Amino acid sequence: MTNMALLPACAEFSAAMAQARGALLQNARLAPKTRSAYLIDWQQLEDFACAQSIPSPATLDDIRLRGYLAHCRETGLSNRSIARKSSALRWLLRYWRSEFIPCPANPEALKSPKASKKLPNAPAIETLNQLLDQPLAESLLLHRDRCMFELLYSSGLRVAELVSLNLSDINLAEGIARVTGKRNKTRLVPVGSQAISRIEAWLPLRRSLLCDASEPALFVNRLGARLTTRSVQYRLARLSQHTALGQSLHPHQLRHSFATHVLESSGDLRAVQEMLGHESLATTQIYTHLDFQRLAAVYETAHPRAQRQKTAPDAEPAIKN
Repeated sequence: MTNMALLPACAEFSAAMAQARGALLQNARLAPKTRSAYLIDWQQLEDFACAQSIPSPATLDDIRLRGYLAHCRETGLSNRSIARKSSALRWLLRYWRSEFIPCPANPEALKSPKASKKLPNAPAIETLNQLLDQPLAESLLLHRDRCMFELLYSSGLRVAELVSLNLSDINLAEGIARVTGKRNKTRLVPVGSQAISRIEAWLPLRRSLLCDASEPALFVNRLGARLTTRSVQYRLARLSQHTALGQSLHPHQLRHSFATHVLESSGDLRAVQEMLGHESLATTQIYTHLDFQRLAAVYETAHPRAQRQKTAPDAEPAIKN
């Protein structure tokens, strides 16, 4: 919280921040979560400026800005969090520049630290077989759920892409689905034979749920309306717990498993990129790390001169003269 005794010393800085907040809240190009995160980052910058007696943006130079980010790092923030704060600061500095608010700090000189890539948690094939094949009591909604999760794994879909599918997007004869991904970009993805069978079994059940025959959604809820992403997340967590997998799965983990298993079998990184709808190949390359970890484990187990021998901590190697 800002020290009230320091407010008069940074009143001009606070006024410039308030002006920027108003512009940020009216910016429709930024996602709501991004705007909320930026507002928090800016408040922390304002608190820092008041504590450091920085009276106005005109006295906020590159050195002081780097000092603020160093202060953030000292509090234990990760590279990913620092990178987001850097992005928020660049937006702020560019806005001040566009409004001719004097500030010597250069937004282009503010570099984000490289965030470490977190390897995705991809369930094993045995886990997915247990999820998708274990017999359950007959239920219309369970038929739908099995169909959805089979399709998620079969085609590597995001959960938002799954719930946005319409009947017209699925071509069962050719085994193809037209998917609308991020930034409304469409792509064609293959649909596996088991997923096709599940969809064929689901379609007559779907009709029994409809209140409006013109509803285009492929997957609907018990009221006949399009499912939400939250509903899919809840149903997968519930089913994974019911089948005693020992873990609560998230829809995105099925997408990770799709990418990992296809890459392990084919080695075709470019094809996996296209099926996942990644704009950059670098995004897809994270799955090569998973594949390499598996290969490294096999290598150390199988190669006669790769296995590490266990020695006593104080043992010294024998030297032959």
